[in-house]
Amino acid sequence: MSIKKKRKLRSLDPYLARETERYGQALPSREFMLQTLKEQGVPVNEEALRSLLDITEEENEIFSRRISAMMREGQVMRNRKGDICVVEKLDLIKGRVQGHADGFGFLIPDDGSPDLFLSPKEMHKTLHGDCVMVREIGVDRRGRREGAIVEVLERAVTQLVGRLHADHGILFVEAENRRISQDILIPVEESMNARAGQVVMVEIIQQPSKNAQPIGRIFEILGDYTAPGMEIEIALRKHDLPYRFPPKVEKLSAKFPGKVLKKELAEREDIRHLPLVTIDGETARDFDDAVYCERDGKGYKLYVAIADVSHYVRPQDALDQEALNRGNSVYFPRRVIPMLPEALSNDLCSLNPQVDRLCMVCEMNLDSIGDFRDYRFYPAVMHSHARLTYTKVAAMLENPKGKDAQQDRELMPHVQLLYKLFKVLLKARQNRGAIDFETIETRMIFNDQGKIERILPIKRNDAHRLIEECMLAANVCASDFLQKHKQPTLYRIHEGPTPEKLVALRDFLKEFGLQLGGGEEPHAKDYAKTLTKTKDRPDAQLLQTVMLRSLRQAVYSPDNVGHFGLAYESYTHFTSPIRRYPDLLVHRAIKAVLKGATYSPGNWHELGKHCSQTERRADDASRDVESWLKCYYMQDRIGECFEGVISAVTGFGLFVALDGIYVEGLVHISELPSDYFHFDAAKHMLLGERSGKRYRLGDRLRVKIVRVDLETSKIDFVLAARDDE
Repeated sequence: MSIKKKRKLRSLDPYLARETERYGQALPSREFMLQTLKEQGVPVNEEALRSLLDITEEENEIFSRRISAMMREGQVMRNRKGDICVVEKLDLIKGRVQGHADGFGFLIPDDGSPDLFLSPKEMHKTLHGDCVMVREIGVDRRGRREGAIVEVLERAVTQLVGRLHADHGILFVEAENRRISQDILIPVEESMNARAGQVVMVEIIQQPSKNAQPIGRIFEILGDYTAPGMEIEIALRKHDLPYRFPPKVEKLSAKFPGKVLKKELAEREDIRHLPLVTIDGETARDFDDAVYCERDGKGYKLYVAIADVSHYVRPQDALDQEALNRGNSVYFPRRVIPMLPEALSNDLCSLNPQVDRLCMVCEMNLDSIGDFRDYRFYPAVMHSHARLTYTKVAAMLENPKGKDAQQDRELMPHVQLLYKLFKVLLKARQNRGAIDFETIETRMIFNDQGKIERILPIKRNDAHRLIEECMLAANVCASDFLQKHKQPTLYRIHEGPTPEKLVALRDFLKEFGLQLGGGEEPHAKDYAKTLTKTKDRPDAQLLQTVMLRSLRQAVYSPDNVGHFGLAYESYTHFTSPIRRYPDLLVHRAIKAVLKGATYSPGNWHELGKHCSQTERRADDASRDVESWLKCYYMQDRIGECFEGVISAVTGFGLFVALDGIYVEGLVHISELPSDYFHFDAAKHMLLGERSGKRYRLGDRLRVKIVRVDLETSKIDFVLAARDDE
């Protein structure tokens, strides 16, 4: 082929201009490289491809990097001869590995197609989270699609936390993440002299392969497994939670003044005269929101002032990048991992009492039945007149002449007016048909050694609900404001049930003589009506649980599909920018609209996915810590019997929540009376084939604790006879 012809081939690339603009040189685009490879009809060695595309000597290095990038992303791969192949021609499937504690795993394909089973033999080549190419090789004994790993494109695990073990002189680390089932071998010279049983951090220095286990190097010894606070240290590392602020973030946060400066008050409304107050839990240290209400004719004027975090955290600065990375604050028992450094989260941004603070205000005018007449947003300076707690406000409302009310007698009329407005908003909520699931939250009481002494339920009082309704109102206005001005944002969306879950729910309710209205697309109001009918039934908790589980998880997205549970057509998060990154984005968007501009932080869809993922990550980490603490709490109670309720039914047994202790454990299916039990997912039930014995979600059982495993955070029960049996 002549030079002229080669240059002509390269000049046919429709993306040459884009590549020149992007990289400063007209390197062949990925699209054109793939097209060229496909046209050859056979795998091509790299030298031939260079010649085909007229790659000059100066372009060799960047061309090789492009091929490597295309290999990492699963567009091309090399065969055994080293020739370059187009992956889609090889019928390979790209995806992420999801490991299982029992050694097998699954490939979760990138294209959304059904998962593929990976046998323990295949999982020996890889670790949970790796990006791999898989060839479908048939179906396993259970009829599942099965795959064989052809190539590992990207290693996801380079560090992990686990416990060091010694067996006949061989050291190995068992990962805390049970999805990583392979032990990590530790050479003695790489052990830092850690003792068996200690929790350590390991760097993988040799990844697993077909014929070799992974090998690691210990680089940090965290300490003994049962040391106070170790459960949190493990969770932070297991879930890859950022828990140390980078030096550049600390440096930037140290530059902020300790108070609001006069020059910062320009172009802000001064509302320091309004008796705004914060109402939070006793242990709260970061105060996002303050409220005040006054009469407006027969209606109400509600002020919701929110910390103006966006004034201090600027787009793309070190604080912003770290806040995005974290996504949200993470709350553990007795410890918080904040989204922002404490200089901001607990001080300069926090609406602390008796100090001036910058804020964004949502000022709402509502009529006598709670409908919005109008609202407006504006930056302001405020002065919190008191730091109140839910407990105190509830006591003030219950006894207007009592001690708590007398301590803040000047605020009492404002608190009472807020309560009147709350009653109005609550009625509007009920008329709207929002779903109000009654869930039980708990609080752990710790001893001096940092272990649980007892677990208490948190009783939601009217003060909790009062603040909740005020925040809902402000969030709705923020969503409406941005939608009206066509400013993209992250909505908090909550979709209703999938068609499959809806059918299963209706079949389940039918057994109890109940119906769910709304046809193929029920609304929240239909759920609320059914819940109302179940309120006074003995099986109310069961029915509520099944209805709740039929709904999808709330997430962040720029696509506004409404919030099913709250029965809002449009909803977003505005009220917690100290602890949630989406709220910070909403503040910036509102400020942009107020200035007549448009705010664009990048790809809104990717931001929504990221913020939803960090929220789930925080929930998983918190759940891990609570589960371990509960196991530690129960380890001395082996052999004791308790009453409880079946909280979940699976194919392998029953989860039982113990009365008054708020601890869950498993009755394995093998511990049920001698029979073949079959799992009915639609009816949330295990049914005995011969006996007809049923174990259903919500049924009451008496159980005995037989095993507490701190390593897996699991508690095992067996059925126990009742005293009267």
